[in-house]
Amino acid sequence: MKRVLPVFLAVGAACPWLYLRLVGFHGSPAVQAALSGAAILGAAFLLSWAAELAQLDISDALAVALLSFIAVLPEYAVDIYFAWQAGKDPTYAPYAVANMTGANRLLIGVGWSAVVLVYWWKTRSRVLRLAKRDRLELGALTLATVYAVVIPLKGSLSLLDTAVLLLLFALYIRSASAQSVGEPELIGPAAAIAALPQTPRRLVTASLFVFAAGTILLSAEAFSEGLVGTGKLFGIDEFFLVQWLAPLASESPEFIIAVLFALQGRANLGLRTMISSKVNQWTLLVGMLPLAFAVSSGSPEAMPLDSRQVSEVFLTMAQSLFAVVVLARFEFSVWSALALFGLFATQFALPALHPPFIALYFVLAFALLLRDRGRLHTLGRAVQNLTARERPVEEPTVGPQER
Repeated sequence: MKRVLPVFLAVGAACPWLYLRLVGFHGSPAVQAALSGAAILGAAFLLSWAAELAQLDISDALAVALLSFIAVLPEYAVDIYFAWQAGKDPTYAPYAVANMTGANRLLIGVGWSAVVLVYWWKTRSRVLRLAKRDRLELGALTLATVYAVVIPLKGSLSLLDTAVLLLLFALYIRSASAQSVGEPELIGPAAAIAALPQTPRRLVTASLFVFAAGTILLSAEAFSEGLVGTGKLFGIDEFFLVQWLAPLASESPEFIIAVLFALQGRANLGLRTMISSKVNQWTLLVGMLPLAFAVSSGSPEAMPLDSRQVSEVFLTMAQSLFAVVVLARFEFSVWSALALFGLFATQFALPALHPPFIALYFVLAFALLLRDRGRLHTLGRAVQNLTARERPVEEPTVGPQER
């Protein structure tokens, strides 16, 4: 009972807003944002546990991809809502880009770094080594990052971006589904539910999915509008609230799960989940924005980006490039984690200095490539494996581990 208590707490967090939503509650933007945000937070935890349970029935790599996708589903709901509204009211367009860029930069700057730092605190190992099977995520992230350069250069998000990014996501899922099924390592509520017989377990898993998805659908609009309204009401930059507060609320369960994996000595799984989440957001999420905009507006025209949005996308792409190059050795050191977190924290505190940070990310990435040409070869192999028709043979991780 103790292990499933968090499930009831998560459901309880969603219930107040669900009730008020069904009775037609109309309160202040701050109250609306708080209650609907709590509902989304509870739903995000439920989705994470349900996705973990799904690992019992599908391949290991596909399960990680599914877990990463479902864990950030609340983020998708909020961002696509803004893109949909932008098709009718152009003033919403900046919010869609703000939410997307904030979520992507939080994943790397905070999520990835936290897993490695917690792993170091727990084991005193200065380097977390990844398995060569993680080349799948690395290949997808590399292609998506290289393509992302096009978006700020043309100053818009178009249906061409949708086609390319959704194709990359499809390649990633196809490759992930071809890998073998492994025995998952479950923790907390997921482990307790997994102990049930197969049929009850699947019913509970399906119920978690349905309840959480319904909660998100009933909360996304209120949370999004509540954030914008709160910013206007209290004189806070709405762009700032949408960019950082919304992703922090929707992605916190995923961060917590990854940190728990690291505390239990399974930091590799936690980091792999974080990397897969970045792939999901950098392909599927970004690709869905212009599609939602086009359908809502009734026109195939691209969603335009102003100078601030172009800068945000460029900075997000530059951070992703540096992170990809760091991972090209299939290891993530404490120093790399501190560098990613430090750069993120500094550019967060000094948003007016985006251009120097963009340049710095590029300089660091190319400096690493020049210092170690093997990184470029590894990235090329990762891309090749992603697009291969047959599943590549997994290679063992090599090299001594630093301590």
